[in-house]
Amino acid sequence: MNVGQDIIDSTKEVFSTMLMIELEVVEVIEGRGGDIPANITSMIGLGKDIRGMLAVHCPAAVAKGITGTFLGMEVEEIGEDVKDAIGEIANMVAGNLKVSFAEAGKDIELAIPTTIIGESFRTSGMSGAQRVVVQFSMNDDLFMIELKFR
Repeated sequence: MNVGQDIIDSTKEVFSTMLMIELEVVEVIEGRGGDIPANITSMIGLGKDIRGMLAVHCPAAVAKGITGTFLGMEVEEIGEDVKDAIGEIANMVAGNLKVSFAEAGKDIELAIPTTIIGESFRTSGMSGAQRVVVQFSMNDDLFMIELKFR
């Protein structure tokens, strides 16, 4: 099981099929890392064979761009539509990962997405968890998908 590649494949599939956007992978970071620049983050808890969290971290421009593509209109501000769209991206990527993990014999359950709007926050918990972060480029803007798990 190559978790970084699974995140890449799952995310690219969601963006190409749902948004008709081709993503570029910028970097894969394993282990501890620094702060994640984001204005909006949507997280989904994972349970059963793999416990942890999948998070989509987006700057405001990326979040509004994703939402605008979903809705077929210009999005001016981060509101309920943006929270819902980024939550749905997290849900779809996690769903694709669930399928990848099932093929590797791991059964996981997904929680409902939780979305945070703001800057400069950290999550804690899950000591000893593995962490993989994939940084993607979408139309010259960057966003990240993070998976922490045990």
